[in-house]
Amino acid sequence: MLRKQGMKRSMPRFDIVGQLGSLRRYARSLTRDSTEAEDLVHDALVRAYERRGTFRAGSNLRAWLLAIVHNAFIDGVRSRRSEAARVEQAGYLADSTSPAPQDHSVRLAQVRTAFLSLPEEQRSALHLVAIEGLSYAQAAEVSGVPLGTLM
Repeated sequence: MLRKQGMKRSMPRFDIVGQLGSLRRYARSLTRDSTEAEDLVHDALVRAYERRGTFRAGSNLRAWLLAIVHNAFIDGVRSRRSEAARVEQAGYLADSTSPAPQDHSVRLAQVRTAFLSLPEEQRSALHLVAIEGLSYAQAAEVSGVPLGTLM
């Protein structure tokens, strides 16, 4: 019992609930599908829990979690996705994004379509900097690319 209590004291406390919005938004921008995004966040949180000992106290928790989401997504792409699945998904998205009659809705649909048509690396970088508010350095760290490549 004392050993377990000692372990709990040495582990940093995480505000995971406070990060869920960012994790879900980022996962949604990567996967383009809300169900896949939820699965991705779940998988990433399991990985984060399993690797919680690697988190450095004082580090940016959100950047660490977003990096885990990013890496889980890349791993999934490498292991499951084929070119045919990507083409099928792109066709589904093109059919499901009909512009709304309001001018604002039309613009939002156009921006969404343009965003989703970006290559994965550009979409990821744009999301991290413009939507999540990370610095270029933090976004480069999350994406695992040099700062100059991201900019």
